[in-house]
Amino acid sequence: MSLLDDLNPGQREAAVATHPVVVVAGAGTGKTRVITYRVAWLISQGVPPAAILAVTFTNKAAREMKERIAALVPQAGGTPWVGTFHSFCARLLRIDGPLIGIPRDFAIYDEEDQTAIVRQALRRLGHDERRFTPRSLREPISHAKNHGWDAERLMQESFDEKGRIAAAVFDLYNAALKQAGALDFDDLLLDAVRLLQSSEEARRHWCGRFAHIVVDEFQDVNEKQYQLVRLLAAKDTCVCVVGDEDQSIYSWRGADPGILRRFLDDFPGATVIRVQKNYRSTQTILDAAGAVVARNTGRLGKKLEATRTGDSLVRFYEASDATGEADFVVDEIRRLLRAEPEAHIAVLYRTNFQSRTFEEACRRAGLVFRVVGGFSFYQRAEVKDMLAYARVVVNPDDDVALARVINTPPRGIGKTTIEALRSAAAHEHVSLWSALGSQGQLGLGRSSSALHAFRHLVEDLRAEREELPTAELLRRIALRTGYLEWLEQQDKAEFTDRAGNVKELVAAAEEGQEQGETLTDFLDRAALVSDADSFDEHAPVTLITLHSAKGLEFDHVFLVGMEEGLFPHIRSLANPEAVEEERRLCYVGMTRARRTLTLTRASSRRTFDRGGDRRSELPTTPSRFLGEVPPELVETVTGAFGVDRFRLPFAESRAAESGQEPEFFDEPSRQPSSLGGSAKTLLGQRVRHPTFGVGTILNVEDDGEDRRLTISFPGQGIRKLIERYAKLQLV
Repeated sequence: MSLLDDLNPGQREAAVATHPVVVVAGAGTGKTRVITYRVAWLISQGVPPAAILAVTFTNKAAREMKERIAALVPQAGGTPWVGTFHSFCARLLRIDGPLIGIPRDFAIYDEEDQTAIVRQALRRLGHDERRFTPRSLREPISHAKNHGWDAERLMQESFDEKGRIAAAVFDLYNAALKQAGALDFDDLLLDAVRLLQSSEEARRHWCGRFAHIVVDEFQDVNEKQYQLVRLLAAKDTCVCVVGDEDQSIYSWRGADPGILRRFLDDFPGATVIRVQKNYRSTQTILDAAGAVVARNTGRLGKKLEATRTGDSLVRFYEASDATGEADFVVDEIRRLLRAEPEAHIAVLYRTNFQSRTFEEACRRAGLVFRVVGGFSFYQRAEVKDMLAYARVVVNPDDDVALARVINTPPRGIGKTTIEALRSAAAHEHVSLWSALGSQGQLGLGRSSSALHAFRHLVEDLRAEREELPTAELLRRIALRTGYLEWLEQQDKAEFTDRAGNVKELVAAAEEGQEQGETLTDFLDRAALVSDADSFDEHAPVTLITLHSAKGLEFDHVFLVGMEEGLFPHIRSLANPEAVEEERRLCYVGMTRARRTLTLTRASSRRTFDRGGDRRSELPTTPSRFLGEVPPELVETVTGAFGVDRFRLPFAESRAAESGQEPEFFDEPSRQPSSLGGSAKTLLGQRVRHPTFGVGTILNVEDDGEDRRLTISFPGQGIRKLIERYAKLQLV
């Protein structure tokens, strides 16, 4: 047992199990250690390395496993199969793919290749790719493939034009892959499963080839990956799956945490082993995170036990606005670094645009930091696009800025036209803008009207420049150019974040003009930030999205933006399953902390108002996740803006635990009224109530005259109202 001497009892039990087993390994419990020691122990007991398959999700994780196994059993006499699902499937298909018509020399198409063939399919169908970009159509096609849908089923499941166009493209996309003898990433999984399901010869070859199968990060597997594991396992194959249901945060990639529970039914004799000794966080942090995720349904459950000594309460701070939140966090970081110069500190946020205020606060404080999970705010393409528009408004002879935006968003000015302009400008020794003014002599045909429209657009914005403050000019640019609408029409999480970054830039301009900045000052500051920004891998401060933080750990963590609609994200509020995934994401964020965890929120945030409303701040509602942390584990920081109001979510939490519902107002004495619109369009809308003030619609029940709305009112709690009696007005 000397090989296993370094393992704790739970880890050792998982490493030596000889029957199918689900290892529930919570955050910080040594999951990778369990897997590598299990494989090494099997080899030491005489299991041939070639009879062991270990699969995980990243090449980095696979590489680390191989290195650790080799170090533990250097005289193994061979190597086990260790790799990602996709690499294993590619290897399987190279060997037996011809049995189902797949050539052994198939190409694997990456995202750029896939985008190219979607573009070709759109052209064949006569669709304008400016309406829905080829890149955005890959997502529904991938979703359909992973759910086993054909084009007809995708059409049936589509409720908008984007889905219907994706369905029309689907068959042409697959035909192009086949003609090229190529597979995309989805095909690697799908065809490996199809091979094992349809070919008896392949089943004889592969089923039972592995005496032991170990699957890492099992909470992240999708249906096809699970089918592959089941098809590879013979009756006497020992399958060990390792994961943490509470860290399943990739449903948008098809992951299903319920597969952990299905495993127990599908593999007779399977048991659950819980690895619960945590080597990362303090007990208070573990208890706080555990209390939040315990609200989710259908869990196998676990209770993490800290080995780290020393403890402190989870801290909470509520700022008056986003700038105040960032300033507090950065002040705290400076204090921590003075006491612990070698400490590693992270600021975790739900969406990329939130990084901007923290980046700027760090720069003001002279802190070295790195941004992970996205470019630095002022380096992001959409921010640079907006700044380029502003630069053209200030100086249309700025060739670099003009070339960046002349066809962004797409307006029918192609590369050939731009090159013709460049040639004319070079010949006449003038700027692109000047060449644009005389482009009628260039014989550009249909492009001429698009060029004229673009020039008039810039001239109109230039005429308005002197009358508009910086923020209003940027707002006008975002709307008049169609840039914001173009981003929003992509209907994809990435582009939702990009639209949010445009709105955040407007908020940054508002803050600057409050400090007396002119448009030129603002552009200079943004340019200097972009030029000087660096990504220091050894920086003590990391700004990172919650999704990107999975698998990492830090001495001190600040989990920011704890507000309804931000975290949990507004897209999840109408779907209980989506809220549960947001809750798991919260658990992931909290358990990144080794020593201290601080939760923060802003009581108001700037908003981008299409209607031109000049209010700079709107109130926010505390995140429900704050109310799910036991209050005895929380210390409210002295000076917090909302100290007296913070106990509200805890009170609501206790009411929910006792089975009490939020107060339901049925007001028959009022005259009937209606907001209009469908349930889908109302979700996330802000409304005004004569008693409770302004709130956000979280849920809509039924769709008749007795439609009921669940609304969160800052400072008033969550209320359920009958719409026609509530006298609500859209804000």
